[in-house]
Amino acid sequence: MAKPPQEFKHKIFRTGLPRTPEQRLQVARRSVFLHLHPSRIAADRMKIGFTWCLGGLSFMLFLVTVVTGALLMIYYRPVLENAYADMLDLSYAVFLGRFTRNVHRWAGHGIVITVVVHMLRVFYTGSYKPPREFNWIVGVCLLLIVLAFAFTGYLLPWDQISYWGTRVGTHLLHSVPLLGADGPFGSALGLKPDGDLAVFVLGDADLGPRALVRFYSLHVFILPVFAVVFLMVHFWRVRKDGNLAAKL
Repeated sequence: MAKPPQEFKHKIFRTGLPRTPEQRLQVARRSVFLHLHPSRIAADRMKIGFTWCLGGLSFMLFLVTVVTGALLMIYYRPVLENAYADMLDLSYAVFLGRFTRNVHRWAGHGIVITVVVHMLRVFYTGSYKPPREFNWIVGVCLLLIVLAFAFTGYLLPWDQISYWGTRVGTHLLHSVPLLGADGPFGSALGLKPDGDLAVFVLGDADLGPRALVRFYSLHVFILPVFAVVFLMVHFWRVRKDGNLAAKL
């Protein structure tokens, strides 16, 4: 025997639809996702002013790269024999493939620019001072993650520009102190060019198939996980520590 519609509705909406401002506040507070955004915000806080909305722009561009990157993953194979050919297919054979790739690429460049300018704004306005010093450290970690996104994604097309650009960048790892064979104290620790930090990143002594798979895994899985975790902490601390713009 079917349950009455009223009982079925009660199973879905256990407390009923929010009718008052207090009930709407409770819905936001009890939701994992809604509580990340304030339930109420003053009208003057919506104006472009002190913060220049750089944090929001960075997050919006991050969402654009996630969506377009997921679409690109459908057609991309991280193997040497197919990587460059898949990029050509995306540009000339896949419907809106070139558009999707260009949006992903320019949104990635935009993230680097907006995050760097955002960090400069926070530094020059003193917004990193107590009680926001912990969130400043989280922001620096997010900046490093963004740069890692850009570096790992640069290799994936596997063309001449990406290959030689990544090769130059990874060769710099040989000069890292303590971890690079050519860096300070590297020779004293017995490090060799075929067994230092660069080899750990590439998975081999040279830029090859293992490096492509590692960069792909970092770009589409490992770095996004770290980015989401640090973003959640960053947004939570912004609300907890308060907005400096509201006090100026």
